Amino acid sequence: MRVAVIWGIAIATIFGFAGYTDKSSSAIQLQDGTVYFASPPRLVGASTTFNEVYVWGATYYFTLSLPENAGEPLQKVTINQREGVDDIRFDLQKSFAFEGTSSHEGQKLGLKEANSERKTQTVTLTFDPPVAPGKTITIALQPQQNPSVSGVYLFGVTAFPAGEKSHGQFLGFGRLHFYNHGHSIFSPFGW
Repeated sequence: MRVAVIWGIAIATIFGFAGYTDKSSSAIQLQDGTVYFASPPRLVGASTTFNEVYVWGATYYFTLSLPENAGEPLQKVTINQREGVDDIRFDLQKSFAFEGTSSHEGQKLGLKEANSERKTQTVTLTFDPPVAPGKTITIALQPQQNPSVSGVYLFGVTAFPAGEKSHGQFLGFGRLHFYNHGHSIFSPFGW
């Protein structure tokens, strides 16, 4: 019995749920002020307009669905290249976000800031105003050019709720596959 009580206190202390407060019907805020999604967004998919190496003018789409019961609006998204031979750089001046999907583009979303950290290969987009629960949104990133090396490129997507101290929820990997389409057409040896 005593071990169970000590174990329960330890768990509450580690996770901070001793100071759990309910800001709205389902928002979660820990004692230290950290805000969590009650129900996190979901990465619906990732796609590109052109999947051939070396191509200019492509757009990479990352679609997220924010559930009605998220508890908090979506404030920020980070997209981090985790796999792929080339480091892909983005033209953030041409990148944007909108309601809907890549095939059903809706109203553009306001961005407070969009920045990139080359060292960590991470793009950060902050929405202004934050995106309300119940919406499907798409982030459209424009690379300076597609990678020069074919293969699978993985991008980790993390969503952050609104709040000064918010906990990022990793949503999964957006997977883009780039091909060397024309190479074997022009070479009789398949190089």
